[in-house]
Amino acid sequence: MNQSKTIAIIGSGFSSLAAASYLAQSGHQVTVYEKNATIGGRARQLKSDGFTFDMGPSWYWMPDVFDRFFADFGKKTTDYYELIKLSPAYRVYFGINEFISIADNLPEIITTFESVEKGSGAVLQQFMAEARSNYDIAIKDLVYRPGVSPLELITLETAKKVGQFFSNISRDVRKKFKNEKLIQILEFPVLFLGAKPSDTPSFYSFMNYADFGLGTWHPKTGMFDVVRGMESLATELGVQFVTNAAIEKIIVENKIAKGIVVNGKTIYSDVVLSGADYHHTETLLEEQYRAYSEKYWDSRVFAPSSLLFYVGFNKKIENISHHALFFDTDFNQHAKDIYDTPKWPAEPLFYASFPSVTDPSTAPEGMESTCFLIPLAPGIEDTDALREEYFHKIMDRLESLTQQEVRKNIIFKKSFCKNDFVTDYNSYKGNAYGMANTLLQTAFLRPKLKSKKVENLYFTGQLTVPGPGVPPALISGKLVSELINKQLSKA
Repeated sequence: MNQSKTIAIIGSGFSSLAAASYLAQSGHQVTVYEKNATIGGRARQLKSDGFTFDMGPSWYWMPDVFDRFFADFGKKTTDYYELIKLSPAYRVYFGINEFISIADNLPEIITTFESVEKGSGAVLQQFMAEARSNYDIAIKDLVYRPGVSPLELITLETAKKVGQFFSNISRDVRKKFKNEKLIQILEFPVLFLGAKPSDTPSFYSFMNYADFGLGTWHPKTGMFDVVRGMESLATELGVQFVTNAAIEKIIVENKIAKGIVVNGKTIYSDVVLSGADYHHTETLLEEQYRAYSEKYWDSRVFAPSSLLFYVGFNKKIENISHHALFFDTDFNQHAKDIYDTPKWPAEPLFYASFPSVTDPSTAPEGMESTCFLIPLAPGIEDTDALREEYFHKIMDRLESLTQQEVRKNIIFKKSFCKNDFVTDYNSYKGNAYGMANTLLQTAFLRPKLKSKKVENLYFTGQLTVPGPGVPPALISGKLVSELINKQLSKA
């Protein structure tokens, strides 16, 4: 057991919540400081006019990672929240009343593929076997390594798959499937990793196993159930939470982090851990203590930002499913508009979540709560006029594709875009998902969990290892807590 230390954690997103519990379990005194009025970081909740919205993540994938997190504390997810497996998992719209539903089990998905492209069912079965073996290596082993050295990636298992680090998802999928719709469905999960399928190493096909193999789940009253569950666990372990606590400075003396300045007040601690935006956290340090230059950040490939709309309708919407992807425009062109020549996409793909299909608590009876998301390039211009123009673009398409008028039924609407990501989360260039998992930004090539210039200063979250997404954020919290404990036991 380490001697008990005081630990100040900046931010209360998933990685901070995870780290807080692990560190408190090790006997430390942990306090989490959150600049916003409520905890959860990007996974905050918005309640208004009888509607409830998850403001950020809305897909519950990789349930095994959440199970593993709670099991580390002798708990189960069911001690804190209930899960519903979505059936269908989601629908992908390609044209008017033309959609492909993805079932909640692999045999049915194989049948669906076969019905769209003859012979593709058997191909999918093989592809998924490979994806599953990658999942077993990646999620059960590799991502639980701290990203300190390139040697961590070299295991007997990965050595056999070395070619998959030099090919990419797009090339692999196109070799195996011809139908453009099936290709897009298989390329879609890696968009969660924040890069184009053509820039994402083949090894990441484990995301397809997460999708088709493990299914899409929904915590009974939304993703905020998970935040609440993690907060309860942390509180049981003695973690303190302070909200409306904006951090103005990290105090460093003799190259050692000594504490933080919160709302003008100095708070000393033995360790400072930031789950806030990595680039922003470094601006809280004097320049000589920053490990990464502005030039470094500017040269990274960032995951997209997003334009989000939280919308309440005073009637039920027809022809929809809980999760819906609108891929009726050019997938590759939209990807170019995000990654290659950043601009507002002329014909955006978009995603819609209708949680009230599964969860009646999110909308008044007979009504519908909806979140729309358009992925955008980070650092893009963001104005009210552009937001409004794009709202009408996607509403035109929603009405046309599902053959109904819904605009006149809107009784609540709020938008959230790049400027809000910057204001609310100090997000670099307003990115929504952190730094992309490209080959040159995988594992040890990502910003480090431990500061290279300041002792007792650590980082966690989507800009470090393992990368974007909720399950990786939980893992990031575990990795950094192990690193801190290791360091403290040496001291």
